[in-house]
Order: sequence, then C-alpha cells, then structure tokens
Amino acid sequence: MSTQINKAFESSFADNFIHLASQKQSKLSGAVRVENVNDAKAFHFDRMDTVSMVQAVSRHEDTPLTEVPFSRRRVTFNTYRAVDLIDNPDRVKMAKDPTSPTMLQLTAAMNRQKDDAIIAAALGNAYSISSSDTASTVSLPSGQQIANGGSDLTLAKLLTAKKTLLNNDVDPGEEPMYIVIGPDQLDALLNVTTNTSIDYNSVRALVNGEIDTWVGFKFIISTRLAKSGNIRSCFAWAKSGIGLAMNGTPNVRISERSDKNYSTQCFVECSLGATRIEDEKVVQIDCDESA
Repeated sequence: MSTQINKAFESSFADNFIHLASQKQSKLSGAVRVENVNDAKAFHFDRMDTVSMVQAVSRHEDTPLTEVPFSRRRVTFNTYRAVDLIDNPDRVKMAKDPTSPTMLQLTAAMNRQKDDAIIAAALGNAYSISSSDTASTVSLPSGQQIANGGSDLTLAKLLTAKKTLLNNDVDPGEEPMYIVIGPDQLDALLNVTTNTSIDYNSVRALVNGEIDTWVGFKFIISTRLAKSGNIRSCFAWAKSGIGLAMNGTPNVRISERSDKNYSTQCFVECSLGATRIEDEKVVQIDCDESA
C-alpha cells in the first residue's frame, strides 16, 4: 500500500474502505482433517489398515497373530507471508486509518492459501513413508478419477463419484462427504436437471444457497480449482481423506518500522502443508467447461 495508497486519497470521504470482491474465508479447511503442531520440520498422518479374523480349527492351538498394517503420509511445511506498510502521512491524507482493513485483506490471503494447499494436495502426489522411513510418491489411482468425457459436471458423474467412495467403504454415517466445484459446474447441473423436476428444484435451491447438500455430497463452490485448457478438475472426498497441518500459530502483527520512518507494518505469516491421507477417499472429477 505504501506505493499504491494514493488510489485511496479522497476529496470527500466514505465511512469505510470498499473491499473488492474476493474470497475472504477458507472454504475447505473445515472439510478436512486439521492438525496443529509446533516447530516441526514435517508431520506424519499415521494410517492403520484393516485386518481379518482367523478361524479356530482345533483346541489349544497356537494363538494367531493378526498384525495391523501401519503406514504414513508425510506433510512438509511451506512458509507464506503477506506484508504491507502504511505511512503516517497517508493517514492524514485519507482521513481514516487503513490499518484494520489492511489486516483483514492480509488474513484473507492466508485463508485462500490454505485452500490452495488443500486443492494441490487432493489431486497431486502424496508422500508415503515406509516402515524403514523411505519416502515414495503416490499419485491418485486411475480408479479414483472420472474423465471429462466431453461434458461438464453431470448427475451421472456425481453418482459415479459417490459409488466409488461407497465401494471403498466410506461410511457417510461416520463422516461427511464433500465435493468442491466451480461456478460453471453449478450452472451445468442446473441445465442438465431440467428434465427431472425434482432434481431441478433441488439444484435450483443449491444455486440459490437455500441448501448445500445434494445426492449425499455437501457442495463447496470455489474459483480456485485447477484448470487445463477447458478442463476443470473438481473432486469429491470424505473428510478424513485429506489432511491439513498447521505448523505453529499464524504470526499476525501490527508494529512500527523504525527503518521505514516509523511507518506501520501489517504482517501475516503462516507455515502449513497438506496431503491426501487416503487415496480411496478422494475422487477426481474432470469437467469440460466448453461443453
């Protein structure tokens, strides 16, 4: 703001700053598993696989050992910062203090960064750690991906994603299932459900914000999903399938900078990382926005 603040100079002053349209809260962090750690180089999401029982075949037989398989997914941390300076003379020229609105904008940037990390982790490579502490990359299996098929989001794709999760023993009674899509996919759903009045009414309520759940998924609308050409990569998941780790408490400070003529510095810093904890709980849904 120190070099751009002249845009806010006014001859007649409004009561408040106008924040331009942007995402201010994290939309995805409440839909994944979140862990808070302190001063760590990395964090591990420890996983425990299933076992099967062994049938008894004789009296006084040896006790069977049914070892529980353990594995890990590793998160490494990246540090992100957002900083701005407010010169003291600017407060006089603007006739209002921009410090608080500036902090709101910087905090919003941090919240969007959380979503970006979660989106990248959901469909990118995860790092699996063996019992010997050897790391290997794991891509999302092809069986967990729904091709675009020359169409945008359809009811058939939603049902396929749900079937995939249920076939992988995801229990909606134990944890919620989410799907994140873009505005184009929401519009596509409204168009493809016009043939069925019940579905159309449900999607129209979804568009209007009257409901947020349909066909078993809680819908999240985001403009931050990756797009390659005309193909937007959306995804559905069970809450425990993706993890976000926060390394320490975000550092949020407002302080004077003596080296900058005692200007006020607004400072936000966070350290975080995300990973796909369980491949079977994430389904990629590619959508052709040109369809």
